[in-house]
Amino acid sequence: MILTLFFIQVAAATSPTFGPQQRRASATKSVLGPVSKLEVANKILSPDGYARSTVLAGGTFPGPLIQAQKGDEFRIDVINRLSDTLMNTTTSIHWHGILQHRSNWADGAAFVTQCPIPPNGSFLHTFTVPDQAGTFWYHSHLSAQYCDGLRGPLVIYDPEDPLAHMYDVDDESTVIVLSDWFMYNPPFTPDSTLINGLGRYAGGPKSPLAVVNVEQGKRYRFRIVGASCDPWFNFTIDGHQMTIIEVDGIEVEPVDVDSLAVFAGQRYSVVVHADQPLGNYWVRALSNFPNQTFDGGLSSAILRYDGAPSEDPTTEHGPYVLPFDEGALHPLIDSGAPGIPEPGKADININLDPGLNGTAGLYTINNISFVDPPLPILLQILSGARHPSQFLPQGSIYELPYNKTIEVSMPATDLTPGGALGGPHTLHLHGHVFDVIRVSGNKSYNFVNPVRRDTVTIGTQANADNVTLLHINWHLNKGFAVVMAEALSATTAQESQVIPEYWRKLCSAE
Repeated sequence: MILTLFFIQVAAATSPTFGPQQRRASATKSVLGPVSKLEVANKILSPDGYARSTVLAGGTFPGPLIQAQKGDEFRIDVINRLSDTLMNTTTSIHWHGILQHRSNWADGAAFVTQCPIPPNGSFLHTFTVPDQAGTFWYHSHLSAQYCDGLRGPLVIYDPEDPLAHMYDVDDESTVIVLSDWFMYNPPFTPDSTLINGLGRYAGGPKSPLAVVNVEQGKRYRFRIVGASCDPWFNFTIDGHQMTIIEVDGIEVEPVDVDSLAVFAGQRYSVVVHADQPLGNYWVRALSNFPNQTFDGGLSSAILRYDGAPSEDPTTEHGPYVLPFDEGALHPLIDSGAPGIPEPGKADININLDPGLNGTAGLYTINNISFVDPPLPILLQILSGARHPSQFLPQGSIYELPYNKTIEVSMPATDLTPGGALGGPHTLHLHGHVFDVIRVSGNKSYNFVNPVRRDTVTIGTQANADNVTLLHINWHLNKGFAVVMAEALSATTAQESQVIPEYWRKLCSAE
């Protein structure tokens, strides 16, 4: 069984091997292998020039890049060293985009698949990725803790990548993490945009910016991670087009763009040819929040050609003639949505109507706000709960049969009275990828070759074989989530055989 949640310095014991398209890690970026210890601790950090207490993995922001090869076994021991009592001192880490088939207990979703890790405690996540490769990330899955810094990239390389002929360089230097940043405990408006952990805020000092180094004539696979809490970013590189080849761990037919909309939790691989004159070029990530600007290097990083001087660029952005269109993205292999190719003809059709309880300040789905239960939902199932009426939180659990096609529709209600304000909202599905049969903002359906991904904007179809959580990343702690409990009888038999005893002890340790 899989519980699907629908939400809108550390030494590596082993290191992955790399094919001819990848280089080994440099000394300038922290990199771990699939078998590692990952310490979570507080640290004073000033990524945009303003110092504040943070929650970090491995002592860095973003956290260390975790690299692996397709088929590797992961054994990541998360150790909680948090001590700042002004913030949460418990934690959990979710491996965003990893399906966790037969390892649902290791998904890292606090109060859904596990209890949080207490201070001075640890939790060993073990799982394999036999059929997945691509760009992923990890982050705290407790309240809004990842907004305080606990987020980092995870890349699984495919030695037989069918698109490897399109690029020359794909390594730790080509991972680009986009994030928002808050000077204080996160409110709803971030103070700055960071690219690879560095940025500037309006009126602040000329803090260092991230530099992405390239060699003229080479082609680079940039892996872009949308690690924001709330905003989405319009990502561009002055003077350079991008060719999209991967979306959320799924390779796609190449599509050329000159701008890219990256929502919270989404990932892309783009190929960029360093074919311009030697120089410095602005890398830009403008958020959808109002009054955003590039003045003084805000929301920016630097693409620097070998041989160019170490200085800020003077390039101009635009014009943009190849706009991003999510509907133009199609899986490279095995395309096509499951089930009958007509809207509403899936085995099960679920409409999730988002709203806002203004009195309580909580978001709702079908008039119910998700609240953390006293025991993880997976533990409730293993303890004998079999019907949604027996689960806590009541009204937020949807039971799904095994191996059925599910169509999930969620209307955009942020502009309607009583609707879910603060949109556009991004939904992440644990344990699955969606076939997005109608992309956001489009009235037509595509069952033939729809984009397939695990994080979407508010249209979707999937097969059920897991316990999964569907949620809005930023608003999970404000009630914007439901849980899909799939194949309950199979889950109980399967998970009870593989769950380690220390998983149960985690709840008694709180």
